[in-house]
Amino acid sequence: MRVAILGAGRIGPLHARTLLTAEDVEAISITDVLDERAVEVAADVGLEHVPSPDAAMDQADAVVIAASTDDHPGLIRAALGRSLPVFCEKPLAATLAESIELMHEVESLDVPFHLGFQRRFDPAYLQARHLIDSGEIGDIHSISMRTHDPEPAPEDYVAASGGMFGDQSVHDLDALRFLTAQEAAEVYCSGTARDFPLYARHDDYAVAVAVIQLADGTPVTLAWARHDPLGHDVRTEIFGSRDSVAVGLGPRTPLRSVEPGVPPPAGPPWRSFLDRWAAGYRDELLAFVDVARGERASPCTARDGVESLRLAEALRLSAREGRVVRLSEVPSS
Repeated sequence: MRVAILGAGRIGPLHARTLLTAEDVEAISITDVLDERAVEVAADVGLEHVPSPDAAMDQADAVVIAASTDDHPGLIRAALGRSLPVFCEKPLAATLAESIELMHEVESLDVPFHLGFQRRFDPAYLQARHLIDSGEIGDIHSISMRTHDPEPAPEDYVAASGGMFGDQSVHDLDALRFLTAQEAAEVYCSGTARDFPLYARHDDYAVAVAVIQLADGTPVTLAWARHDPLGHDVRTEIFGSRDSVAVGLGPRTPLRSVEPGVPPPAGPPWRSFLDRWAAGYRDELLAFVDVARGERASPCTARDGVESLRLAEALRLSAREGRVVRLSEVPSS
């Protein structure tokens, strides 16, 4: 199998190194809008440099899209037009409307498509899902989720990323759907830019909190921050009638207890999302190879991407209007 990687930024080289270990992947090429960046990555990792996405796809059997969000729709359509299996980093597109349009295009074709939400492949999230599915947790009484990034992203990234809800929070929203196999009924969200003019300039948030009620009435609390000087902190706590478990609580969690006699985490704290989610990123790409070979169904579909983005849109609307938003208010098709 020959795989073309479209995008040589932060995540493209990581995916390339994973594919180099994949069985039956015999050639990997890489291209980028900044050609010199693709040349550098190709030389560093040991890939073939190709000057354009079209040239890369013309000689490929499958495509990995790791380009900027604005480029996703065009690259997805170009790959689908060649009937090439596609792995694309989230999101499908920058807006919900275009994501819905792309979803319908993907679903109308018999071409494998896998959207990248790496937490679905994280060992701890998989274990939590197993405990829920097996009944070991019992009835879920409540769920709490929290994500802190260690530092603000560059302004050019913030401007095109989709904001806190479309870029950062959407990972929690997909993980919530993955864990519970449920959709949300309604949301309430509040956020502020605090003392970060960067986010105020883009009508975005530095911190936000939300309450989501799932379809079966289960309450979920969520909190996000764009700057945690202690490190990258992502936690999910599930409180059930038989057991309570936590994802992300361990020796590298950037959080310490002030209870007497409780030692601080052994550390070092997670500093990078690439470090924290290394296993998930690896296993989702290896899963895509199986999807491209037709050996398994997509573990994260275009529709999954739309449903998570619908929930992100509901949060954005709630934060702006200061009210509870029903998911039925957000377009689904």
